[in-house]
Amino acid sequence: MEQVPRKIIHVDMDSYFASVEMRDNPDLRGKPVAVGHAGDRGVVATANYEARKYGVKSAMPSKLALKACPELIFVPPRFDAYREVTRIIRSIFRDYTPLVEPLSLDEAYLDVTNANCGIPTATKIAIKIKEDIFRETQLTASAGVSYNKFLAKLASDYRKPNGIYVITPDMGEAFVEKLKIGRFHGIGPATEKRMHELGIYNGRDLKQRSLIELQQAFGKVGTHYYWIARGIDNREVEVDSPRKSIGAENTFDVDKSDFDGLYEELMPLAAKVWAHTKRLGANGKSVTLKVKFSDFKQITRSRTLLKNIESGEELLETGVQLLKELLPVRMGIRLIGITHSGFEHILELSKPKDDAQMVLF
Repeated sequence: MEQVPRKIIHVDMDSYFASVEMRDNPDLRGKPVAVGHAGDRGVVATANYEARKYGVKSAMPSKLALKACPELIFVPPRFDAYREVTRIIRSIFRDYTPLVEPLSLDEAYLDVTNANCGIPTATKIAIKIKEDIFRETQLTASAGVSYNKFLAKLASDYRKPNGIYVITPDMGEAFVEKLKIGRFHGIGPATEKRMHELGIYNGRDLKQRSLIELQQAFGKVGTHYYWIARGIDNREVEVDSPRKSIGAENTFDVDKSDFDGLYEELMPLAAKVWAHTKRLGANGKSVTLKVKFSDFKQITRSRTLLKNIESGEELLETGVQLLKELLPVRMGIRLIGITHSGFEHILELSKPKDDAQMVLF
């Protein structure tokens, strides 16, 4: 019996933190705004679309953001306010389906294949959800509708802000073929560079590579690349247990051993981790530094503070302290990473029990 496609919606709030700030302070509207802290060690948590026109983006060091946009207005984050809005939004989601998988405070997957809300198509459900969110919060969201998670997330980004886009089963493979490899969700700058080195610039190029070639080049994740190049993603929408840690790491082109060089590598990683930590609404006390040497030996060093880490600067400083305790080193370092854990508070939902089958997009 042929399996019927799922109906998946990906909802992504538009410049979420900044939009909440502009809603609550109308004087900010129409001006370039970044949520975060200015200063040499400050980072941007998120930026509105006026600021993004200048290249300002999440996890960017504040001094670089101000250099790109001297008129940028920094607003200190109010995570309690963002969490409260998120609770309202997730309550709206549950009005349509129990299958909700949050990715962060501002985005989630919904499986509406077997929704019991009386609305016949996923597209109409997505439109109604967007209307409900605006009515309850005065904020806009973008939505993507498709038959799997990978394509639904691509679709939600296709018509931002305040947009909706649908990728039906007969569109999926052709849509992926035309997509630049850097637009693939889950393929970051380092992997994009590696893809380009292999002559892979878009979905069509990726599709032409065999499963064995991709596994040899990218390991286990090569299997995932093989299938998404064909518009296939069998991952189910489900709410997992809350994440216990958030980390980021980077492998260098040339081994490093000096403090200044390692600090320059650690700073953007800490900014990335902090931005994602706050997007998840998490609060933690622990920091772990990961180091891999040129001989591939790997070590970690951790520190747990007496209170929750309150800023990206504090996360970075704790990582720097751990790094200083490792130096000097006898051989070069090829990879460094930083992880935030020991979460005391993170938004979570009970895990749904149902899955579904049906069609109509």
